[in-house]
Amino acid sequence: MPTQANFAAVDGLHTFPRLLFHHAQIRPNAPAMREKYLGIWQTWTWLDVAERVRALACGLASLGFKRGDNLAIIGDNRPHLYMMMTAAQCLGGVPVPLYQDAVANEMLFVLQDAGIRFVVVEDQEQVDKMLEIQGQVPTLEQIIYDDPRGMRHYTQPFLHDIHELMEMGRIHDRNHSDFLNAEVEHGHFDDTSVMLYTSGTTGKPKGVCQTHAAFIAAAQGGVQVDKLGADGDILSYLPMAWVGDHLFSYAQALVAGFTINCPESGETVMSDLREIGPTCYFAPPRVFESLLTSVMIRMEDAGKFKQKMFHHFMAVAKRCGADILDGKSVGLGDRLQYWLGNLLVYGPLRNVLGMSRIRVAYTAGAAIGPELFRFYRSMGINLKQFYGQTETCAYVCLQPDGAIKFDSVGQPAPGVEIKIADNGEVLVKGPMLLKEYYKRPDATAESINADGYFMTGDAGFLDEDGHLKIIDRAKDVGKLSNGAMFAPNYIENKLKFFQHIKEVVCFGHDRDMVCAFINIDVGAVGNWAERRGIAYSGYADLAGKPEVLELIRECVEQINADLVHDTMVADSQIHRFLVLHKELDPDDDELTRTRKVRRNFVAEKYKVLIDALYEGKANQFIETEVKFEDGRRGKVSADLKIVDAKTFPIVKKAA
Repeated sequence: MPTQANFAAVDGLHTFPRLLFHHAQIRPNAPAMREKYLGIWQTWTWLDVAERVRALACGLASLGFKRGDNLAIIGDNRPHLYMMMTAAQCLGGVPVPLYQDAVANEMLFVLQDAGIRFVVVEDQEQVDKMLEIQGQVPTLEQIIYDDPRGMRHYTQPFLHDIHELMEMGRIHDRNHSDFLNAEVEHGHFDDTSVMLYTSGTTGKPKGVCQTHAAFIAAAQGGVQVDKLGADGDILSYLPMAWVGDHLFSYAQALVAGFTINCPESGETVMSDLREIGPTCYFAPPRVFESLLTSVMIRMEDAGKFKQKMFHHFMAVAKRCGADILDGKSVGLGDRLQYWLGNLLVYGPLRNVLGMSRIRVAYTAGAAIGPELFRFYRSMGINLKQFYGQTETCAYVCLQPDGAIKFDSVGQPAPGVEIKIADNGEVLVKGPMLLKEYYKRPDATAESINADGYFMTGDAGFLDEDGHLKIIDRAKDVGKLSNGAMFAPNYIENKLKFFQHIKEVVCFGHDRDMVCAFINIDVGAVGNWAERRGIAYSGYADLAGKPEVLELIRECVEQINADLVHDTMVADSQIHRFLVLHKELDPDDDELTRTRKVRRNFVAEKYKVLIDALYEGKANQFIETEVKFEDGRRGKVSADLKIVDAKTFPIVKKAA
């Protein structure tokens, strides 16, 4: 297995600043970054980006930023924020991106833990958050903002416009022309290049320190497997604090030299996606689920002929589309039908989704249902799962072309070793492992075993072809009272394939049956209700409608019928469920900022509902405190109906 040093140090380009200045030298006029601003796409070439990074780095130095300092970065995906990452790295500093939708108090822990002296933010909203908690972060000295709108009357001397910082930097560079080159040369592949905080599903977030070598190794492996080149485009819209964005929109862009495109806002992502037509696209399963939901809603509103044509050709695609994409042998009749379907349905659909130019699309961050995976591949989108954690630069498994399995996360990526522990936990080793948890030597020691393998916390197994199959989080895999395995995430993902279901939380460990909480997708179910003349006043009212409960019961029973044939989880059919009166929300601490369910928190908060499910009650009243976007708190209450679902006798396979 390659070491970190020789895996990453290609032609001496073993830090991100060196990669940037290399691209500026060999492709100075090629587009490096684009941003849609006031409806118009702005472009920066590699030479432009290198010049601005140089100015920003020298500007930071003139404000006192030095080697070893941590720079917090807060905002939507913006070219200047990506540039600030490299600027901090030029000086031997460490960028620490935070989730921009977090409220000020949620950011407080990271700012304190990382000892932040400098913060760069996107706009007035984020400046206000910093000013709100400034007194609780004694190390905080300077705040730099990118968007000047609304900042005219802010007169604090520690606030700096990013363009003013660049001008300061240019003056500093003219006066000390050798300074930055020497700082960049001083950078080492084993220096920490970024600190990404874990989502904290079970406790306080931990700062994961990743080196230049680790992320460059991960980026090189992905570029090699999927043949990514400098002529590509990616839409960068996922949180900069998420490891997936850092790998694809930062590390791979700097390794391969393709173009980063930043949308105008979160609301314009879909229209910007269609305009850019990226060649590489990355989204968590939730995004692919919502795209499919929007497609199905549109089809429900279409005429009978269009509906019939759509369902006919989607059946053709399901039968042979994935095989055609993988270059496998398909009969002439099916091939002709698929060609016609591509003309009439798949091609226009890819165009509507902004995926006409996609060469490869990735999903990760949570397991994706095999049905959802098959849907996209069957209509000609080269969707692949990959697998990894923040601690592994999101790089453990990849799916090579022609070796795609719908129920696996792929084969070990280049340079990666995988081993399955006796308890079923997935262990990994390779050049992409974390350097350490920041100021947490105890946690670092606990995460890597005596043989140097990182313990992922996921339960899984390697099949006969060396593909890794993930069952669930190891800590979440339990047993029913009859001893049968209970893997909640596996069942939840099957249910979330239905367009009407947005979130599911299953319970069953040490119990005699599985029960579930369900969140409906208010857009999909609302559309369904309107077409049937069912009036409703909001989420809680819609979720409690008898017709909606019947709709969800049909979905649950379809999954139960499906589970019967999977002997490993056949006992995990859902016996009873309820539709929650509110959506699970990160602001209410029920989900992490990456939208993973905090199972223990949800189980404790809604204990009265779990008890009602298992006590055989027909309904249960609950009152819940909620937090609104403006910080106010309120209460929502409802008398929730509990629904019994049909279960099926387990099919015993012949010996």
